[in-house]
Amino acid sequence: MRAANLLLAAALFSGAGMAAAAPAADTILPSSITFATSTGYWEEAKGEIAIERAPGAAQPAAISAEPRHGYYKIFAVRQPDRTSKVYLQQIAQADEGPEVVSTLELHEFTDIKPYVTDIRPENSTGIIKQPGLFATVYLKTDPDAEPDGWTVMIDEFGEITVEKASN
Repeated sequence: MRAANLLLAAALFSGAGMAAAAPAADTILPSSITFATSTGYWEEAKGEIAIERAPGAAQPAAISAEPRHGYYKIFAVRQPDRTSKVYLQQIAQADEGPEVVSTLELHEFTDIKPYVTDIRPENSTGIIKQPGLFATVYLKTDPDAEPDGWTVMIDEFGEITVEKASN
């Protein structure tokens, strides 16, 4: 069941399996996705672009691939036991529309079996001038407790840090 939910979420977030006509509003996002936010910014340098060529082939005279850039998406998927798994996606801005580059389960959350109550970006202006991500995941490990904030950070080098927020 969990694998099916993840595959459905990945298909919906990547745009796979969408019909030509817009789906009904109640089928766009699975009900198991409880919170989601898009935030942050990333870009790859020319040196990070993978160049494929046959072994022994000459170096190309010029690299035609353009560096990709995009944003991050962080979302919570509710599990049958009411706890959540939290995922981080890297989304590329492509001419054809958003494209999922990678999806990563944040095991720091999975390991504590949280009840996620909210996910918020660092700011809601939509203007990110520096590469990286900063978001806060609010969660409970006991359904009757007050929520705690946990920060998810990605630095300009792509290193991910997940830690309990300190106030």
